[in-house]
Amino acid sequence: MLAWEVLRAVDERGAYANLLLPSLLAQRRLTGRDRGFATELTYGALRAQGLLDGLLDTVTSRPVATVDPGLRDALRLGTYQLLRTRVPARAAVGTTVDLVRATAGERPVRFANAVLRRVADRVAETGGDIATMLSAPAFDRDPFGHLAVVTAHPRWIVEVFADALDGDLDETRAALQADDTRPAVHLVAPPDQLSRDELLAEVHEAGLAGEPGRYSPFAVVLAGGDPGALPAVAAHRAAVQDEGSQLVALALARTPTVGPDSGVTVDLCAGPGGKAALLAALLTSGQVGETLGLPEPALLAFEPRASRAGLVAAALAGRPGAFAVRADGRYPPLPAGRVDRVLVDAPCTGLGALRRRPEARWRKLASDATALARLQRQLLVSALDLVRPGGVVAYVTCSPHPAESVEVVASVVEQRDAVTLLDARQSLPGVPALGEGPFVQLWPHRHGTDAMFLALLRRDS
Repeated sequence: MLAWEVLRAVDERGAYANLLLPSLLAQRRLTGRDRGFATELTYGALRAQGLLDGLLDTVTSRPVATVDPGLRDALRLGTYQLLRTRVPARAAVGTTVDLVRATAGERPVRFANAVLRRVADRVAETGGDIATMLSAPAFDRDPFGHLAVVTAHPRWIVEVFADALDGDLDETRAALQADDTRPAVHLVAPPDQLSRDELLAEVHEAGLAGEPGRYSPFAVVLAGGDPGALPAVAAHRAAVQDEGSQLVALALARTPTVGPDSGVTVDLCAGPGGKAALLAALLTSGQVGETLGLPEPALLAFEPRASRAGLVAAALAGRPGAFAVRADGRYPPLPAGRVDRVLVDAPCTGLGALRRRPEARWRKLASDATALARLQRQLLVSALDLVRPGGVVAYVTCSPHPAESVEVVASVVEQRDAVTLLDARQSLPGVPALGEGPFVQLWPHRHGTDAMFLALLRRDS
């Protein structure tokens, strides 16, 4: 029932499953196997929605899109159990029929029972082979169409990933499959609050399994458990933050400027504030600030929306010299040419974090990137205007889509004089498989992080 409630909330009101599910699990006090199964069922059915609907369409007398939404979500959950779990077919059908009876009454029960039995038969006949069940095109004839079916992604996302991976279809498959893995929880130990070793000790004292992050000197990776139960997280001395987000903030802080610094850094689109908080910590803790000789370092974090500006203010609380400012990064309330460093963590499609947002792949449209590209260019232009000669801009997206990453940077650099594109790889020593540069593209299947894109630019005059 809980998984069905989440699916209904996602469909009816656009809820975010990764926010709603944990709160419902806590309310219902599910633990152990029940908690794990509810999580797998919810996220799995959302990730595989297109695949499940395609399979249902092969066994129903009418398109699944015309089925009552509540009944359709129940059928998706039953089909997911039959296809992707070890639940015996009879139990999967029986519990789903009971769910239909409880949520929709007796009328659709016979229909649901018949449909799920046909699904069970199809799974048994084919051994659960998706390509066979859905008549996927042959890989050698239509690789994008084949991968779209077997990895349960819209075709356009398959094409985008392939483009970002220079047409390497084996890597494309690996990147798509990584979207179906459950991401580990990454914590950040801000250096002005506590060390990574101190945070690790706290993790172990709480009886949780954790280890240092692979690349960020501030990252701790949890194998499981509730990070909110850790005293450092509860006291806002540590936070949940993907290691990729830590790396892009660290790269900007590490990149030297040319000429005397004013000591001012700006996060141009800061909400909800995680990268801004880490930047503030890096530039004032001695980890980076002292080595670069920054005078009186200060950080201004701009965010136009009131609710998110509040989150930024909370993330920066207790850090002298760090301020949240409600402002649109395209029109920053600062004089041009005065800032040392600017972070442009641009709004994007979020294709790099699909494993964290299981429903997102079916909500996104191919046209979304085109619509966002104009805003992204405006923000990058604003950042280059704001930074002083010799200052550095980091352009970041949580998306590998070329239209909102390399193409945005290329279009802006082409139109401006006196801008140098730096080799971003040099600011992330020790991180492998970063490609030929000058950009950095992280990937879940390569680095275990979200697919963060990073470009570093220096204004020359």
